[in-house]
Amino acid sequence: MSAADPDPAAELAFLAAEIARHDRAYHDADSPEISDADYDALVARNRALEAAHPGLVRADSPSVRVGVAPVSPLAKVRHARAMTSLDNAFSGDEVAEFVARVRRFLRLADDEPVAMTAEPKIDGLSCSLRYRDGLLVQALTRGDGQVGEVVTDNARTIADVPQRLPDGAPAVFEVRGEIYMAKADFAELNARLLAEADDPARARQFANPRNAAAGSLRQKDATVTASRRLRFLAHGWGEASAVPGGTQGEVIGAIRGWGFPVADAFARVADLQAALAAYRAIEGSRADLPFDIDGVVYKLDRLDWQERLGFAARSPRWAIAHKFPAQRAQTTLERIDVQVGRTGKLTPVARLAPVTVGGVVVTNATLHNADEIGRLGVRPGDRVVLQRAGDVIPQIVENLSRDEPRDAWEFPTCCPQCGSLAEREPGEVDWRCSGGLVCPAQRVERLRHFASRQAMDIDGLGTTNIESFFADGLIGTPADIFRITEATLLARERWAEVSARNLVAAIDARRAAPLDRFLFALGIRHVGEVTARDLARRWTSWAAFDAAMARALAVREAHVPALGESDDKALARLGKELAAVLETPGVGPEVALALADFLAEPRNRAALDDLLGEVAPADVVHA
Repeated sequence: MSAADPDPAAELAFLAAEIARHDRAYHDADSPEISDADYDALVARNRALEAAHPGLVRADSPSVRVGVAPVSPLAKVRHARAMTSLDNAFSGDEVAEFVARVRRFLRLADDEPVAMTAEPKIDGLSCSLRYRDGLLVQALTRGDGQVGEVVTDNARTIADVPQRLPDGAPAVFEVRGEIYMAKADFAELNARLLAEADDPARARQFANPRNAAAGSLRQKDATVTASRRLRFLAHGWGEASAVPGGTQGEVIGAIRGWGFPVADAFARVADLQAALAAYRAIEGSRADLPFDIDGVVYKLDRLDWQERLGFAARSPRWAIAHKFPAQRAQTTLERIDVQVGRTGKLTPVARLAPVTVGGVVVTNATLHNADEIGRLGVRPGDRVVLQRAGDVIPQIVENLSRDEPRDAWEFPTCCPQCGSLAEREPGEVDWRCSGGLVCPAQRVERLRHFASRQAMDIDGLGTTNIESFFADGLIGTPADIFRITEATLLARERWAEVSARNLVAAIDARRAAPLDRFLFALGIRHVGEVTARDLARRWTSWAAFDAAMARALAVREAHVPALGESDDKALARLGKELAAVLETPGVGPEVALALADFLAEPRNRAALDDLLGEVAPADVVHA
């Protein structure tokens, strides 16, 4: 079931969960799922809704959050001074508006020059290096801006990071910058990983230098970090007992003098026109730089003005990132595959003749949904224009062969995995497999989601093991996971006593998982981590939540017989009634409908009851 257009509160709840999910994919899993441009669009939509409805701003709003709380096994430490994000500009006009805002805020005369610094926005992993009495004592990743991961031993292996500051440096000083991997070093690392792999088809390969740098720095074993050539580029500072200068340029100059690399293109620009000229120059040299960049950062040069301007919720008012437009290339669309996700969503993927875009070889691109295919009119054999927006996920933006007289590509009417009918609910753009638990793709994806880090977090039960166990009939439902024994594992190839014991122990440790993790792990549509946490905080125990859902199901049962298949208005009314029964902040009609639909499905309820025979959700919320 689906409701009509969500109300503002429901959409803000969706945006908070969706943006949080993408933050985790980028910052914690080092595996972004959407382009920078698509992410920025989500953030802009959230900002517009909050401006129109200030009373609906959520406590977990993306507008007050930076990055994502780290969940890795590395130790966590609170930053002495928060590591904030930057607002973005996508045109010269937006940069001009930034300068105008600065003038208005500071009440500057029209002829008062606004000098800034300009430097490349490197695509790396933010890191803060803390020095006390001249010695490097701590290195932290940005994390969520308030709390970062401790990577001190790893950072000490990086040649660009001085172990000691020269005499005369402040007693306490945090140098901040980006840890990155040069393009040539990235290519060498992937080649080495391929050569060292027992099975080249299963060799670990990093998608891009940013992922490689993040994965290499956040190792528990610093010798792994040392074996991969990482670099550091300084661009600012955090806590400091004294600041060696009165301008941004003077302090960066002092940091450079202490032995830290600073971008060669770093420069002071006298005004807006000089800033835009610097942007064009840096953009023109982009392909020749040894590292990836995605824009230019401007910062007010005068530190006293920076102090007066201060910070908004998640970014400084005295700095902005001027992002580059997407990079493009032409290639041939060889075929269109349809993938099946854990909720049954059918996603078309373009398989392309390999093409290099921005230094990365691209062979796949998202086509989003059937409507996007219709809009582009793409078919196998078409010549297409490919774009890597934000240098992350490629997408097709133009079909150069549209006018060629060939039949249109038809979206499948049946699931390519199980043959079940493909359905599209009223008001939705995505087609979904109706096979539910009988669809192998959905069952594997649901199991993978259930065991994932953000859900039940079962260490050692990754994609490879889940697919192998499922293929052999060892597991088919989440409850089956908790029936795995050491004896069963030892009877399988390549399982030793220690690995079998460790996996069973990891599974047993999740028999009392926090309630919010359990709810998220069920894979209910629209119930992301934030929504699961909202529900867990409201109802505090599984028994209380289940009782509330029983009341909601009674309301649903009274309405469903009278609903037509496409009665969106009636569905919207029902969603509002269900949301009122659940009375949980952040849970609107769409989420309430999804919860009720999930629990009203007999096969889902049977699988859930089976799972509750193995697991007792704890009456706590994961911190």
